[in-house]
Amino acid sequence: METPRSPQLQTPRSPLQPPTYGNLITILSVDGGGIRGIVPATILGFLDSELQKLDGEDARLADYFDVIAGTSTGGLVTAMLTALNEKNRPLFAAKDITDLYLEHCPKIFHQDSSPFAPATNLVRALTEPKYDGKYLHQIVKEKLGDIRLDQTLTNVVIPTFDIKRLQPTVFSTYEALVAMNAVMKEINNDNSDFFLPIKPTDYNRFLVLSLGTGSPKCEEKYRADDAAKWGLLGWLNSEHSTPLVDIFMQASSDMVDFHISTVFKSLHSEDNYIRIQDDTLSGNLSSVDIATEENLKNLVKVGEELLKKRVARVNLDNGAFEPAYEATNEDALKKLAKILSTEKQLREARSPQGEFDAPE
Repeated sequence: METPRSPQLQTPRSPLQPPTYGNLITILSVDGGGIRGIVPATILGFLDSELQKLDGEDARLADYFDVIAGTSTGGLVTAMLTALNEKNRPLFAAKDITDLYLEHCPKIFHQDSSPFAPATNLVRALTEPKYDGKYLHQIVKEKLGDIRLDQTLTNVVIPTFDIKRLQPTVFSTYEALVAMNAVMKEINNDNSDFFLPIKPTDYNRFLVLSLGTGSPKCEEKYRADDAAKWGLLGWLNSEHSTPLVDIFMQASSDMVDFHISTVFKSLHSEDNYIRIQDDTLSGNLSSVDIATEENLKNLVKVGEELLKKRVARVNLDNGAFEPAYEATNEDALKKLAKILSTEKQLREARSPQGEFDAPE
């Protein structure tokens, strides 16, 4: 009887051998958050540099993760990390993404500095989009060209929402969804031959790095008695913020983090879920679209300072993000870089095809 073959979590161009030949399934996830995408981009730049110290200047994040996922601005980060050049290598290093945000966000989210801007923006909000997206489409076309999802260096997952059908739609490298579905099916079926010699119930195989884009400081931002009096305009514009958008974005991010933290804790695999998030943003820093030069540079500083903060986890009792170790996020990423490098080398050593030639 033929031994069941593991599904492949690699595209034909991937330099990373399938997880069958290693000990881990590596996943990178990046939150949405408009201009605040510069925060995870800064953090990824640090991780990229650590991998280059270990494996050479040509090392890139897409060489080490089986799946890279991102929502909204995180989807843009994902696309830039995985897009290929003519040599089948990543078009961009992580540091290039930070540079793109600094250069182009002021034009994507154009700021009207006139004294009548608040009133004008309110009127526009009733009849048209706040931003037309033309420059964003132009710059994405310029930077990424006609590259398709099936042409990325590693597997990509970009969740969206279909407003016509009112249901989630996931854009992905096809192999990624097929592979992950097959993995879970075999685990649920308790197929002991699937991950020889790894037991299918060994959840330590999953290594997840999840990067937030920052969130407003945990404080009383909106009062229930005030919200009870809001009409449509109140929910869309209150004290220079958009309560409806803020609430949905924050709830979505927190719900995912809470759920994943609960799963990994219940499986005694907390160390395999690394969440880096700053929940202390205030003022312009917490905005998704105030793309002034000063604010963008301050967001870079947020990312740099976040590296120096202690590793934190969500408190499952109260939902607060609290320090969990003495080690900093920078320390955690240095450790992660070594794990990713070792995993890549292990797969290459075990694979009969060798480096850069994933089995069919």
